[in-house]
Amino acid sequence: MPKDSGIGASSKRREDVRFLTGKGQYTDDVNVYGQTYVHFLRSDVAHAKINGIDTSVAETMPGVVRIFTGKDFEGIGGLPCGWQVTDRHGQPMQEPGHPVLAQGKVRHVGDPIAAVVAETREQARDAAEAIGLDLTELPAVVNMKEALKDGAPKVHDDLSSNLCYDWGFVEDNKAAVDEAIKNAAHVTTLELVNNRLVANPMEPRVAVGDYNAANDESTLYTTSQNPHVIRLLMGAFVLGIPEHKLRVVAPDVGGGFGTKIFHYAEEAFVTFAARQIKRPVKWTSTRSEAFMSDAHGRDHVTKIELALDKDNNFTAVRTETYANMGAYLSTFAPSVPTWLHGTLMAGNYKTPLIYVNVKAVFTNTVPVDAYRGAGRPEATFQLERVIDKAARELGVDPIKLRRQNFITQFPYATPVAVEYDTGDYTATMDKLEEIMDLSGFAARRKASEAKGKWRGLGVNCYIEACGIAPSNLVGQLGARAGLYDAATVRVNATGSISVMVGAHSHGQGHETTFPQVIAEMIGIDESQIDIVHGDSSKIPFGMGTYGSRSLAVCGSAMVRATEKVIRKAKKIAAHLLEASEADIELKNGKFSVAGTDKSVDWAGVTLAAYVPHNYPLEEIEPGLEETAFYDPANFTYPSGAYACEVEVDPETGKVTIEKFAAADDFGNVVNPMIVEGQVHGGIAQGIGQALLEAAVYDENGQLQSASYMDYAMPRADDLPFYIVDHSSCTPCTHNPLGVKGCGEAGAIGSPPAVVNAVIDALASGGKNVGHIDMPLTPHRVWKAMNQ
Repeated sequence: MPKDSGIGASSKRREDVRFLTGKGQYTDDVNVYGQTYVHFLRSDVAHAKINGIDTSVAETMPGVVRIFTGKDFEGIGGLPCGWQVTDRHGQPMQEPGHPVLAQGKVRHVGDPIAAVVAETREQARDAAEAIGLDLTELPAVVNMKEALKDGAPKVHDDLSSNLCYDWGFVEDNKAAVDEAIKNAAHVTTLELVNNRLVANPMEPRVAVGDYNAANDESTLYTTSQNPHVIRLLMGAFVLGIPEHKLRVVAPDVGGGFGTKIFHYAEEAFVTFAARQIKRPVKWTSTRSEAFMSDAHGRDHVTKIELALDKDNNFTAVRTETYANMGAYLSTFAPSVPTWLHGTLMAGNYKTPLIYVNVKAVFTNTVPVDAYRGAGRPEATFQLERVIDKAARELGVDPIKLRRQNFITQFPYATPVAVEYDTGDYTATMDKLEEIMDLSGFAARRKASEAKGKWRGLGVNCYIEACGIAPSNLVGQLGARAGLYDAATVRVNATGSISVMVGAHSHGQGHETTFPQVIAEMIGIDESQIDIVHGDSSKIPFGMGTYGSRSLAVCGSAMVRATEKVIRKAKKIAAHLLEASEADIELKNGKFSVAGTDKSVDWAGVTLAAYVPHNYPLEEIEPGLEETAFYDPANFTYPSGAYACEVEVDPETGKVTIEKFAAADDFGNVVNPMIVEGQVHGGIAQGIGQALLEAAVYDENGQLQSASYMDYAMPRADDLPFYIVDHSSCTPCTHNPLGVKGCGEAGAIGSPPAVVNAVIDALASGGKNVGHIDMPLTPHRVWKAMNQ
């Protein structure tokens, strides 16, 4: 029977009560007495020299408090990059400056040039329109391969070229990989694009800066996934504010999908400006601003080659990828196409030789960084597409080809330097075939043909690495921060518990799932446990939420802190019960002496902790509060198998998703309902990428898809009802909960399943198309059918 509480129960999300009743407290709901408003004057050209900025007229306009330009930030640090990549020749990447406001040049449409602070938003906007700009427009470079040619316009004049780095992994494998491909019985080659995306969380970014001159303290309220990281980056590296004088608060956040991990110029600006004018400063992004100032995602151009022997065993994989960095290096941008992508190119398969080459390129476009999945979707897409293409070329069943090459023994050390601790890829594929009813596909295809439609089936497998760790390893790989997390468990005198966590919840349901874990450990009701997050002045130093790390890393810290609490509580209980500590048991919220009927309940022990009349203080200090930091020993490795059935209209090229199934292995699951919801959301975003979404620039660097009129987001009628299963469970071996992470899986596994299904549908209509780049719009599909 399903559990009704604790680990494994589908407890309803307690945070939804305030969200559904309009009681959520988002950053835009924060209004500080005396606050002003800022409007950023942004570049409307992709590349230009700034000759002059005339603010004289704007400064006289009603309500204007002050106008800032890049000159006000001279001598102040730019936005830092949090990861340094070393190239295949042992040289560090090229790392240009990233000023808060443009200095000397603008480098992409949306680059902030000036900022007007005024009494109202409208006054700030009106004054910004009165600023005179003297710009000399320069040639823009948008295409990555063009950007690397001799004589191409340089995005940054102080760099030697537009190449950020040329990364090879594993470099020692290259000669053996080249030889294996040269001598292979069959080689399948595929060139593809992983389309640029805009995250578009429901809540746009907001930042409010406040300054208290009485104690010289600054506070930033911001839409962030990791407030402590923002405090560290902005305080230490940009504005030079000591951490004890800087508070960062991320209240309720309406979605992030990676784009709210990073430190942005607007956060640094409002904090700086508030100190300058001695008044609060608020900025709320419009949706139009978000399109040209939020970090974008994906944007890879790849050539992949898969070598097979005469028995169809995979023998080698070689990839060459161009990864767009945009105009500046965003916080974690260099790591996404390298360590989060190259290390996953083994996938679920026992390919013995792999070589990955990535050229990261600066262009006159918005910076690119992590977007849901971050490197893992890019790796999975190219690998699963080339496997499907190989199956067609060889005339073999794509599922059988995958099964034949599955890794079956664990732990398994891949040729790209990671070790999978557990998995059962055969079991997830078995479950997928069952829930998708693949045996009935032929009949469904026939029914579609009777309606004049072509039906296709696409399958794929994925593996991802979550809970990026350990800190000493990622430090060697270029990370400029630790990747541990922390939790403080504070037990109140009456037995209720406040848990302060370093992770941040912005849709993951931490306020529900984290209490389930502690309730299970102690045996008390979940309602007695409250989760505190998002305020750097209240929570221990943690690294935030991204990469499906919250439960695996922060949850493990929470478990360790709770274990410390329980150990101390048992000592107190032993004194109260006049028994040996070794004989004390905790079960269902009650401490008892083994083999007797002597007991004391949880609340009795917690009260005694704060009213220490019955135990010696020289042995046990009062109170019941513990903190733990947890640095994982390894990544976790969720995996799964996905299937998609589509109908294609041969007259128009329109694709309709008729059926979709996901079989995932997430290790142990704390809340099945929340896990299912996470998978649903990820699949929706993956389908959006596969069929609809694309951030498109013209040759002049103008963003052509800069609003919902041109950027197609998935809607309810674009999506099917999903069949989701996570019963195939191989627990993680190196964290105390045995969890692996689930937040990104749907976005990783769904794009190749959709594209594979469309290619299969066209083949059923006699149109053998090797590949169609995402998004598979009706026009692209129709064009491919008719070439």
